[in-house]
Amino acid sequence: MRVLGVDFGGKRIGVAVGESDHRIATPRPTLAASGKLATDADALNALARREECGAVVVGVPLIEGQPTSMSRVCGQLADRLRERGWTVHTVDESLTSVGAEATMAEAGLKASQTRRRVDGEAAARILERFFDEENL
Repeated sequence: MRVLGVDFGGKRIGVAVGESDHRIATPRPTLAASGKLATDADALNALARREECGAVVVGVPLIEGQPTSMSRVCGQLADRLRERGWTVHTVDESLTSVGAEATMAEAGLKASQTRRRVDGEAAARILERFFDEENL
């Protein structure tokens, strides 16, 4: 099954598409956040349909296992996607952006290249974490 991974932020939305059968996730171009959850949910809905996904995985940031204000926003986004008919899973996204930045720096990417790609890479890590946790 194809799955859309989401790394939601106030300015940018990182997205990736994964194949649960192969446990491989590929970043897609970052979406600009609109500032309105309904609008962002519509954009993610359209993308998931174009990519022929069967489910959506939303990363939820936790600090030491505890929810934050952004965790609640991500939960609301997940609810908006469910209202649009999607099966939505949530995964702790802690340190996915940090890990993605470190990996890209180790690969020799410049800071300007890293900034453009980090959100999609984080979304791919969210999907990888989902695949590992769900034992698909």
